[in-house]
Amino acid sequence: MTFATTDLCDDYAAMLDDGTLAVLPPVYRAFGQRVRFSGPATTLQVFEDNALVRSTLETPGQGHVLVIDGGGSLRRALVGGQLGVLAESNGWAGIVVDGCIRDSEEINVCQIGVRALATYPRKSNKTGAGQRDVRVQVSGVAVHPGDWIYADADGILVARQELD
Repeated sequence: MTFATTDLCDDYAAMLDDGTLAVLPPVYRAFGQRVRFSGPATTLQVFEDNALVRSTLETPGQGHVLVIDGGGSLRRALVGGQLGVLAESNGWAGIVVDGCIRDSEEINVCQIGVRALATYPRKSNKTGAGQRDVRVQVSGVAVHPGDWIYADADGILVARQELD
């Protein structure tokens, strides 16, 4: 699907007004080869621990977007180069991280889209703490499993349904 987040905001202004379409704050940096990506959300809630991120990316992505509520932590990276390759090979459309990534040069050659708050060289913990397929908060915006994510050079949208 070809889309522009600007056009979606214009075309679905009523959904912005009623809260069924939201725009994430403009604090995310873009990584990966896909500038534009979209798909239904698979959600994770973790904090400075990426074991659940890895186990999720090891499953078939089927064009989904992995949305990681990392609590906005800037003290650990939740996605690195190995996970970028894993996401690409398993068919994930993209990853949105409310937190940090590392190995940005490796991620930048992957055929996926990644948005994150920043890069940080320190790896995460690996205890397996966290939850999958739950309502999460990403930069103050609620994301439910199955919500549709639309990302391009102008922003990231969260829609309660697929937009035409």
